[in-house]
Amino acid sequence: MLVKDIAAALNAKVVGNDLVEIRCVANLKTAKGDEISFLSDPKYRNDLSESKAGAVIVKESEVAHCNCTALVMKDPYVGFAKVAQLLDRTPVIAEGIHATAQLAENVILGQNVGLGPYVSIGKGAKIGNNVQLGANVCIGENVVIGDNTRIYPNCSVYHDCVIGSSCLLQSGVVVGSDGFGYANEQGEWIKIPQQGRVVIGNRVEIGANTCIDRGAIDDTVIEDNVIIDNLCQIAHNDRIGYGTAIAGCTTVAGSVNIGKYCIIGGKTVINGHISICDGVTITGASGVMRGIDKPGIYSSVIPAVSNKEWRLNTARFLHLNDMYRKLMDLEKKVKILEEK
Repeated sequence: MLVKDIAAALNAKVVGNDLVEIRCVANLKTAKGDEISFLSDPKYRNDLSESKAGAVIVKESEVAHCNCTALVMKDPYVGFAKVAQLLDRTPVIAEGIHATAQLAENVILGQNVGLGPYVSIGKGAKIGNNVQLGANVCIGENVVIGDNTRIYPNCSVYHDCVIGSSCLLQSGVVVGSDGFGYANEQGEWIKIPQQGRVVIGNRVEIGANTCIDRGAIDDTVIEDNVIIDNLCQIAHNDRIGYGTAIAGCTTVAGSVNIGKYCIIGGKTVINGHISICDGVTITGASGVMRGIDKPGIYSSVIPAVSNKEWRLNTARFLHLNDMYRKLMDLEKKVKILEEK
């Protein structure tokens, strides 16, 4: 694309030659004359002045440091994301209907659907327009998939689940597997059939090997514009609000209600049957044991220290209750002395 066409698509102002032809995106240090990059952090300003990129997306304040064509935007990182979409060369997941694809009775396919090798679609399923299903994708009975959704190879969507429009599921995602529901009778586990569904909204992206369990009775719900990273576990009857982002290896136990625009750091563990309000950020590797009812940033991870210091702190932690009782006794004695 020519810079002028990119600028028009991004609603950006061009400073310099707008006829430069751009082939792909790149970082500032390695970019060549037919590539475009961006600067959003001033600490990389030296890289900007030395960059050999054909064009760079920058804020107005950085134009003077740019030795190539500049595309000026308020948020260069957003501009970079959008131009990366414009120049995206990722191959289509599936095109046309492969001879090995298997469709059960009463399946409804929209227009321009792509089905890769050995795709299996259960009876009564409804597949929207421009949907792409990669090799070995398994779609259960009565599943509904909205327009323009793409599902990479080896994903499974269990019966009755709903996936909205313009969603993206990376390889290995499982939607609608049974929630972890059991009763115990004298040491014997009795399975509770999981009767709910998973209902996923529009523009939801789910990372590789993430699992989302169906509800025990009511549905597990992922609202619009949610992004979930790789290797996450979303348990039965959870609800994740609009615009929330969940980073990799996070585990959300059952019946959790996460609000809108939350950011959950990687490897976070969230206890079951709690609610987290809108606008909460939880830093990585935190353990959330109680509900959160006020927006803000929450953390619980213990920073890494030397093994010697960690062992010493752990030994002291085991005596924390005794130390607490002694401190309370001392406070009582001090209070008695003060009153005298």
